[in-house]
Amino acid sequence: MSTTRRGTRSDPVPGQASRNPKPGDPLPSRRSMLHAACALGGCALAAGAVRLARAQDAEPATAAPEPHEAQHWEKLGDNKVRCLLCPRHCEVADRERGTCGVRENRGGEYKTLVWGRCCSEHVDPIEKKPLFHYKPGTSAYSLAAPGCNIECSFCQNWEISQVRPEQIETWERSPAEIAALCAERSIPSVALTYSEPAVWWEYGRDIAAAAKERDVGTVVISNGYIEEQPLREWCEVVSAIKIDFKAFTQRFYRDQCSADLGPVLDTLGRIKDAGVWLELVQLVVPTLNDDETEVRAMSRWIQQRLGPDVPLHFTRFHPMYKLTDLEPTPVATLERCREIAMAEGLHFVYLGNVPRHPGENTCCPRTGEVLIERAGYTILENRLVDGKCPCCGVAVPGVW
Repeated sequence: MSTTRRGTRSDPVPGQASRNPKPGDPLPSRRSMLHAACALGGCALAAGAVRLARAQDAEPATAAPEPHEAQHWEKLGDNKVRCLLCPRHCEVADRERGTCGVRENRGGEYKTLVWGRCCSEHVDPIEKKPLFHYKPGTSAYSLAAPGCNIECSFCQNWEISQVRPEQIETWERSPAEIAALCAERSIPSVALTYSEPAVWWEYGRDIAAAAKERDVGTVVISNGYIEEQPLREWCEVVSAIKIDFKAFTQRFYRDQCSADLGPVLDTLGRIKDAGVWLELVQLVVPTLNDDETEVRAMSRWIQQRLGPDVPLHFTRFHPMYKLTDLEPTPVATLERCREIAMAEGLHFVYLGNVPRHPGENTCCPRTGEVLIERAGYTILENRLVDGKCPCCGVAVPGVW
């Protein structure tokens, strides 16, 4: 049911996967990792952070990966199954796959083809996700398996999200191995990112569970297109979730993402109700989702349903994939979006892909004093004391 898509690619931007490891690249030693991290300023790794290469003994996949039992599906007649993982509810005939291209019906049993199969892994600053209120200045072991359940015309990682797993190089990386590596190298978090973790849900859940046993947190970077039950199970084992909130109109989700807005709104409310730390990012695409009326309506909905303290990041668009005919977002447009959101009562509104802009900083919601000063992915100064403003004592929500 899914097809391979191709497009053009721009230079890496926040959230974009870096160059994948090449066959034969050695896994850096702990000493070399630490040396490189120190050169980049300790845990506050800058852009171009140390990449974890594929282990020498991990062979790239040359055929379709071995299947692993999938969850969240039901049997239908005639050896068909219905997937219940995301709102699409794909009905899949024997030897066919769902829209995501990574879950397949094998004789009436639904399987995932990407459990334990990495296609990209790197150590990133947590600010690259971007997460600004979750352990600022720390690093995250970031990884992806192939696949996605929507198709954004502006996707920055289309080369891994819009393909089938046998069409790109993957290598084995077990949840236990990932958790042990983070514990050994004092990496405080794992990030499920770059593609869409919802479609490799079983792999992500097992990674989060293994990481939790090692006292390592897990953050999920998702489009939010997931059903209630698998989301609830996610919320039991992860530490934070960042949702790419594409727009506040059904038109944009339908025309630019081949998806629907309603399920994403449901996901946002459920994460908030579950008490998991939540941040939102909207990539502001010129002429498509930058209308001031829509930005105001979205900001009002966030304030009323999610509360004023949920961080909202407005990020600058750069032409890529199928949207190469548009110009980058004017900084003035991002600034206006921020003004609107703050006027609607949101306390923490940020600008992304605009390094050194004051909109990168975390400010006290009471006094306006800068509490965390940033330059791109780097923390220049963190003045928080036990998660509070040192001047007035007001608590700043987050995971500090």
